[in-house]
Amino acid sequence: MKVAIFGAGAIGGFLGVKLAQVGADVTFIARGPHLAAMQANGVVLRSGGDTVTVRPRCVGSAAEAGVQDYVLVTLKAHGLPGAADQIASMMGPDSALVTGINGIPYWYFYGLDSPYRDRVVQSVDPGGRLWQVLPPRQAIGCVVYPAAEVTEPGVIEHTYGDRFTLGEPDGARTPRIEALSKLMIASGLKAPIRPKIRDELWVKLWGNLAFNPISALTCATLDRITGDAELRALCRGMMLEAKAVAEALGVRFAIDVDKRIAGGAEVGEHKTSMLQDLERGRPMEIDALLGAVVELGQVVSLPMPLCAAVLGLVRERGRQAGCYAGP
Repeated sequence: MKVAIFGAGAIGGFLGVKLAQVGADVTFIARGPHLAAMQANGVVLRSGGDTVTVRPRCVGSAAEAGVQDYVLVTLKAHGLPGAADQIASMMGPDSALVTGINGIPYWYFYGLDSPYRDRVVQSVDPGGRLWQVLPPRQAIGCVVYPAAEVTEPGVIEHTYGDRFTLGEPDGARTPRIEALSKLMIASGLKAPIRPKIRDELWVKLWGNLAFNPISALTCATLDRITGDAELRALCRGMMLEAKAVAEALGVRFAIDVDKRIAGGAEVGEHKTSMLQDLERGRPMEIDALLGAVVELGQVVSLPMPLCAAVLGLVRERGRQAGCYAGP
C-alpha cells in the first residue's frame, strides 16, 4: 500500500512513522530543515517514553512522490488551496485523499442527503476550486485527536492521543476505507469507521470554534477560558448557536454543551493552536474553524450574533498581526 504524507509535520510525521513501522510504503513530503534532517537521519518519534527511528522515503515535492493509493493531508486548513495542485499530482483515478484537517472540510456537502447536497462552502473553498481540483468523491474524512510537536528538525514528540476517526462523506463502508482502517489499527492506532463522519467532525469543531478565537483575542489558556465566568458564558453561547446550525443540517451531538466545555477544561493550562499561531506570526485557521460555521448559519437562515461578532474581531486581530489574509 503506497501512502503519502503531505504536510509531514507533527501529526503527519507521527502517523507516517506508525504506518511505516508495519510495512506500509510511506513517502513523506516536506521541506526545509525538517526535510533535510529526515533525509539525513531518518524520522525520530518519541512517544510514551520510547524513541524509534524509521527511514521512509522523504522528498521535497509531490511530483517526486508519484501516484499513491492514499494521500494523507495534515496541513492547516488555509494551506490546502495553495497545495491543491501538488496533491492532485499524486492522485490517480482510484487514489483516496484523507483529509486530517481541522474545521469544516471543503467536501462537507458532498453526498449529503440534504437540500444543500453538493453545495460549495465558500469560506474554505472560494469559487469551488478545491472541489474541481480534488474531486470530493475521492475524499475520506478523518478527525484527528492526537497531539504532537516537531521539537527539532526530524524529531517528533507525541504527547497524547491515538485516535483517527474515519468516515466516507456518503457514509458508505467501502473497501478503501476498511483497508485504511485495518492498516492504521495494525500500527497501534485507533481508527474507527463512522457512518456519520460529520457528527464526529462537529464534536471536535464544537469546542475549537469557541476556544480558539477567544484564546486569540484574550491570550488566555484553556483553563482560564473555561474557568472565567464571562468567557465560559461566551463560549457556551457561541457553541449553542453552532449546535442549532449543525442540527438544522442533520447533525446529532452525542454529548451536551457543558460536557464539551468540561472536556476543554480538563486539558488545563494549554494554548490553543490559534493562539500559538498568533504568537508565532503564522496564519490562523479562522475561516475553517469559525468563518465556515457562520456561513453555514446563513445557509440554514439561523442567526449567529455571538459567533459573527467574535469572527469579526478575530479576523481584525489577525489582520493587525499579519496572521490573516482572508475576507
